[in-house]
Parts: sequence; structure tokens; C-alpha cells
Amino acid sequence: MFIPHTDKERQEMLKTIGKDSIKDLFTDIPQSKRFPTLDLPDGISEMEARKQMSILADANNSCDEMINFLGAGAYYHYVPAAVDLLIQRGDFFTAYTPYQPEISQGTLQAIFEFQSLIANLTGMEVSNASHYDGATAAAETCISAYHHFRKKRGNIILSPFIHPHYLETIRTYLQSISEIEIRIPDISNPIDFKDAIRKLVDNKTALVMAQYPDFLGNIINYSSVSSFAHENGALFATIVYPIALGILKPPADMNADFVVGEGQSLGLPLNFGGPYLGFFTTRKELIRKTSGRIVGETVDEDGKRGYVLTLTAREQHIRRGKATSNICTNQGLNALAVTIYLSLLGKHGLKEVAYQCYQKAHYIASQIDKIKGFKVLNKQPFFNEFVIQCPSDAKEIQNNLLEKGIIAGYNLESDYPSKKNQLLIAATEQNTREDIDYTVNSLREVTNG
Repeated sequence: MFIPHTDKERQEMLKTIGKDSIKDLFTDIPQSKRFPTLDLPDGISEMEARKQMSILADANNSCDEMINFLGAGAYYHYVPAAVDLLIQRGDFFTAYTPYQPEISQGTLQAIFEFQSLIANLTGMEVSNASHYDGATAAAETCISAYHHFRKKRGNIILSPFIHPHYLETIRTYLQSISEIEIRIPDISNPIDFKDAIRKLVDNKTALVMAQYPDFLGNIINYSSVSSFAHENGALFATIVYPIALGILKPPADMNADFVVGEGQSLGLPLNFGGPYLGFFTTRKELIRKTSGRIVGETVDEDGKRGYVLTLTAREQHIRRGKATSNICTNQGLNALAVTIYLSLLGKHGLKEVAYQCYQKAHYIASQIDKIKGFKVLNKQPFFNEFVIQCPSDAKEIQNNLLEKGIIAGYNLESDYPSKKNQLLIAATEQNTREDIDYTVNSLREVTNG
């Protein structure tokens, strides 16, 4: 690490704080732990280091080399070359929510455009500047609903078919708030959520939340769930897969109060699981309880267009004890990538991507359903993901297909012990007809189907 301080400057700083040497700054650390001898290898040249890193990288399976049917919250979509090219510009590459907005007009405009695109996509009125990921956005929704009712309603009802990682994040977020009770109905069929909530919603319910399409790929119209929640004074939220909104009814048409989700599919690579981007949208009436930041458009004293941080997290400034959230930054570079991606595709392009995902998923589902011993389990319409029952050990089937260059979906038994030998299969526009046919034939081979 390069630290641009001279010895003279260091001595002046130490004198100012009343210390004789830098070692005096570490006196609280036990003597035996202060300056350990590190067993580090000898230094190597850049050329040697690059070669070693290449060897390590080559040990990983890449979706560019494998046929991929793994989704479960992160999807292998095509990212136009222009996205990566533009976000690597020097004025964007260190993108961050600015603290001096008056000199960061370009960054603020990019965030404003992101908010506008996400609001249009979901059909909602307001979008914030983004969150860390979809799970974080879902958890912040629960916090926002709780504070909207001034902590007088602490009952949060969640569909059991929300992504299990999201459920875990929500529990982690809310565990320190004793007034909040998380209720998850014990149902096996996603369509039963409509009836299950009637036994759980009461005058203490702040929020009802579902996923659309759900974790198992099912498309369910939650209009009646939303209406029932509102009739009982509660709010309704949906977690969405944004690509699906290219052809599906937007949650705003179901009278959702919050629409949140993971933005990875909108121009971000898989990145070994992150960093990703969470989007968060709501209605204008709830804007004061929205977490994170919101960029707005205005005019300066000369009448020229300008951008400002219209709303920011209060813990950044005052009344920290009354703040509704500890989120005060956004995934700036990823938000820019999403903005570029959506701008390049436009309405028709996004619709085409969604259409291809839908058609290819249904094609492979129909082919797998014909293989002896396999069965597609989705009873409801699905978008680009569906569940198959395998005739034998699902993990063994995955391993056998991996040897054939195929990443064969997500093993549901890892999250749902009752779903033994069931795989969650996802298809995107990246899967060709040849890929699908090869995979179906490979399934027949490894199972003698």
C-alpha cells in the first residue's frame, strides 16, 4: 500500500496526538499479537502472478463454457457489450451516491434515470436509488411497513414461496425488533396462500408479502391478496423478477404498495453471486418511510435543469434514533449498468427477452416431461422456471450432467427437505434449441429414460 506521508509529517501527527511512535497506537493489542511473523511466500513478478491467477480461474466452471439451467435468483442473461464499455469510463467507474450533489450532476442524472426506468418497469410511482441486493430490499420493505404504522402494527405475513435466502435475510433484519412477529403459513401449494392469509391477517398486520413469479416459478395473480390486506388496513408488497415484467401484468395493477427485487438480470453478470443490486419502489404516500435515497429533478436559479438528493436517509444527518433504515448508499455502478441495459433494450427489446425466456422454458419443460421417470410439477402457469421430479437422486443427476458440460438447475432439497429429488430448472434467452435438445438427450442417457 502506498501512503503519501513523509517521515516528518508522521512525526508531526504523532506529536499532535501525544505519541512517540506508531507502535504506541497499538498498545491495546496484546504484545504477543501486535507484530506477528507472517509465513508469506517470496514475492513474484507480475507475469508469474498473472499466470498463477489464470490457473486458479481456469479451475472454475463458467457459463460461457457450460450449458446453464441454474437460476434460483441469479440468471445468465446476455449483457450487451456497450454496458461494460460505458460503465468503465473514468467518470463512472467510481460511481457513488454523492455527498456534494451540486458538483455531481452526471452521477445524479444517471441515478434519476435509473429510478425512472425502474418505476416505469414496475408501474409504481416512486423508486429509490437502489439497495445492496434483492434480499436487502425485501427486508427494508418490512421495516418501512412497520414504521408506516408508527410501530403499532408488528405482524408481517410472508409467503413460504419467497426465495429462502430472502426469508433468511428478513429474519436477520427483524430479529432485534421484539414487536415484530413474522408469520409464514404452512402450505404446500402456492395458490393456497390466498386462503391461508385469511387466518393470519388481523388488526396488527402491517404487511403481506409474496413473490411474483414465486421461487418455484409459479405465476399467481395476487390482486385478491392485495385487496384482502387493504381491507384489513395492511400493506401489500411483491418481490419480482424484473425480466418477467416484460410480458407479465405489473404489480402496480394488483394495487401493490411496494414492489422490490433483484436487478442482476438487468445487465449485470453473475459475478460469483455479487455484487448485485436491489431495487425498491412504492407509492407516493409512502415515500417518507422509504429507505435509502431518492434523486429528484429541478431547475436552478437560471431555469436550467438540475438534479438534487430530494430525500436522504435521516440517520445521515439528524434524529438517528428515529431513522427507519440504516441504508444510506446505493449500488451506483450497478445501477448505472442497469440504466444502460434498459435504455439499450427499450420496451420492445425487454419484451423480446422475456418472450424468449418464457418460450424456451416451456419448450424444455415439455421435452423433460416426456422422459421416463421425470415429471414437471408446476400446476400453475410459470414464466422461465419450473420444478421437475427426478426418477433418482437429483444430486447424482446433477453431477452426471456436469461431466457433460451442463449445469442442471438447483437442488430444492437443500432448502426444502420434503422436496426430495426435485430440481428447479431455469431457462433464459442464452439457451439455444441445440443446448436444450442436447440436455434432454443427456438426461435420458444418465437415467436410462
